[in-house]
Amino acid sequence: MLYLNDKLVPEIKALISVFDHGFLYGDGIYETMRAYKGVVFKIDEHIGRLFRSASMIGLEIPKGPEEIREAVYETMRANNQKEAVIRITVSRGAGPVGLDPELCPKPTFVIFSGEFREYPKQYYRKGVKIAIVNTRRNFRGALDPQIKSLNFLNNILAKIEAKKRGAYEAVMLNYRGLIAEGTITNIFFVRDHVLCTPAISTGILDGITRRTILDIARESGIEISEGRFRKEEIYRAEEAFISNTTMEVMPVAAIDDVKIGPGKITKALHQGYRKKVAVYLRQHRHSE
Repeated sequence: MLYLNDKLVPEIKALISVFDHGFLYGDGIYETMRAYKGVVFKIDEHIGRLFRSASMIGLEIPKGPEEIREAVYETMRANNQKEAVIRITVSRGAGPVGLDPELCPKPTFVIFSGEFREYPKQYYRKGVKIAIVNTRRNFRGALDPQIKSLNFLNNILAKIEAKKRGAYEAVMLNYRGLIAEGTITNIFFVRDHVLCTPAISTGILDGITRRTILDIARESGIEISEGRFRKEEIYRAEEAFISNTTMEVMPVAAIDDVKIGPGKITKALHQGYRKKVAVYLRQHRHSE
């Protein structure tokens, strides 16, 4: 079952117009969330960011935050899911061909949830390979990365490049040649016991998982550097990892041809993340 506009519908009946501007132009926004034991982790932060993205593109979401919250849990219950990945998508809606947003009188609102499938344990034990690709991250003056946009062609091209090089994830540089972010991840690395990650000003999304990891690092007394880094610096890293809502903290085994391997700080931060999730679940176990 999916939630389409105002009600739950079977997948086979969850249809949108071919004239929807999300389909035609990638004109829309989204959020991805993960549920543990029936509780959606940091749902309010995700919904808040959804509204931020909407305001940045002049899109009016047809529901309030509490309505969206209820619709998310309604969708999970309809699918009998406790461990799930949930995506909210809001597009500009259907309208005549053309770029003017006023052509679309009503946005399209969709929620779907799928059973969460665990990543292979070896990814966390041994790490994954990432590649620094030639495809550059969109210039923030052209498309602000704080908008979680449906327009993903930049990231898709980077992913294609990474796969050709046998890498699990791509890391893109910004237009100045500074490390930015992955196609669906934030990047962290450790040098001289300092946790390094690109600053928001480099043109990256302010990831909710990223913020959580930085909070854990501060609470653990780990020194942090949110800065402007070139790829030569990450090649000299002692350890590295990538993060997002579903993978949490995933260690990196190699960057291009430079082998690194999982390290103590990465492991400690992943354990700390799981503890944050456990605390959240205890505090919100009746919220569903």
